[in-house]
Amino acid sequence: MSTAPSALPSSEPDPASRSPRALHLAVALDGAGWHPAAWREPVARPRDLLTAGYWTDLVTEAERGLLDFVTIEDALGLQSSHFTEPDGRTDQVRGRLDAVLIAARVAPLTSHIGLLPTVVATHTEPFHISKAIATLDYVSTGRAGLRIQVSARRNEAAHFGRRALPAFRFEDLESPAVQELTLDLFDEAADYVEAVRRLWDSWEDDAEIRDVATGRFVDRDKLHYIDFEGRHFSVKGPSITPRPPQGQPPVGALAHATVTGAPFRLLGRSADLGFVTPHDAAQARTTVAAVRAEQEAAGRAGEPLHLFGDLVVFLDEDPAAAAARRERLDALAGQPYTSDARIFTGTPAQLADLLQELAEAGLTGFRLRPAVAGHDLPAITRDLVPELQRRGVFRQAYEADTLRGLLGLPRPANRYATDGTSTGTGTEAAAPGAAASDATADAVVTA
Repeated sequence: MSTAPSALPSSEPDPASRSPRALHLAVALDGAGWHPAAWREPVARPRDLLTAGYWTDLVTEAERGLLDFVTIEDALGLQSSHFTEPDGRTDQVRGRLDAVLIAARVAPLTSHIGLLPTVVATHTEPFHISKAIATLDYVSTGRAGLRIQVSARRNEAAHFGRRALPAFRFEDLESPAVQELTLDLFDEAADYVEAVRRLWDSWEDDAEIRDVATGRFVDRDKLHYIDFEGRHFSVKGPSITPRPPQGQPPVGALAHATVTGAPFRLLGRSADLGFVTPHDAAQARTTVAAVRAEQEAAGRAGEPLHLFGDLVVFLDEDPAAAAARRERLDALAGQPYTSDARIFTGTPAQLADLLQELAEAGLTGFRLRPAVAGHDLPAITRDLVPELQRRGVFRQAYEADTLRGLLGLPRPANRYATDGTSTGTGTEAAAPGAAASDATADAVVTA
C-alpha cells in the first residue's frame, strides 16, 4: 500500500480551466434497470444479476462512454413497490448484492470511472463505512465516492433492533410527526457524514514512515482522535485505515423538495454532489436556488457543490419505438411506471436538447437512470455521448486520474495537520502515544 499523495497527480486539470459549457454525466445502476419489468426484456440477464461479471460489464460499459461515475443502488430491505413497507410481489426483481462490495470487485477492472456505492446512514456505523470507502479509494487508485441515504422503514429498523420507527403512509408525509422524523433522520445523516470525514482525516498524509532502518512504520504524532459526539452516536477514532488517496472521497445524496427542507439542507451542509429531481427548467432553477441558499446558510458558499439532475431514460433512435417499449414494459408490470424523477422517452438527440436546456437552469450534470440496463445504458454510452461530443459539451477522453479530478474538485487539506494547512476550528486530542503538544485544530431518503 503506497502513501496517499499530498496533492493531485500532475495529470489532473486545473478546475478553473474547465469549459463552463461542459456537462458532467453519470448513471445510476439498479439491478436489471429502473423499470420493474426490465428483467423480462430479451436483452436483460436476470440469471446474472447476482454475479460479479454482470456488474463488471455494466460499469465497463459506463466507462466506455467516458462517464464521470456510476452510483450503485442499495438498501437494507427487499425492493418494494410500496413507499413505507415491503410488498408481496414475486413478478419483480427482489434481492441484491452489497453496493460497497460490488464497487470493490469492479474497481481493479476499471481505470477511470468513479464508483459511488449507496450506504444507508440510518442503521450503519460511520466507523465501518469510513474504512470501507477509504479501502475502496485505495483499490480504485482514487476513484471512490459515497452516496448517503436515510431510511424510515420500520421493517429495516427491525433488522437491527436498536431503534423503533413509527408506522406511516405516503399520505402522512406532511404530518407533524413524519416531518419531525424526517428532520431527525437527515440531521443524523449530516452527523454521519461529518464523522466519516473526520475519520478520513484522522491520519495525516505522511503518517506512514516505513523506515526500515529505524524500525518506525507510523509516526504516532500524526494520528488523531476525532472525538465526535452526536445525538445518535459518538466516535472516538482514529481510523485504522490511512487517509484515502483523494483525501476526502466525494460524498453525494439524493434530495427532493419537502416541507421541512431537510434533504436540501443535507446537501448544503454536507455534500460534494447533490442528486435532484426537477421535472422542467423552471423547477430546476427553483431547486438550484434552494440548495444554494442552504449551502450559504451552512457557511459553504465558496465550496464546490455539483448538482446533478436525475432522469429515467427510455432511449431509441425512433421516438415511437421508445414509447412502444415503455408501454410494453408497463403492460408486463400491470401498471404505468412512475418515478420521483422525470421520465424521458425519446431519441438521444432529443435527450441532448433537454440536458442542455436543464443545464442552462443551473444544473452542472446529470445522473441518468437506464430503464432497461441492457438497452438504455449502451444507448447512453454509444449514442447520447457521441451526440453531446458533437455539440462540444462532453469530454472526448478522460482527463483526470481521480474522481475529484474528473469533477474539478481540489484535494482538501487535512484538518488535523500541524503544518498550518488545517481548515477547521476547535481542538482535538492526539491519538494514543502522541505528545500533548500535538493537540490540533479541527473543523459533516430512500430513493
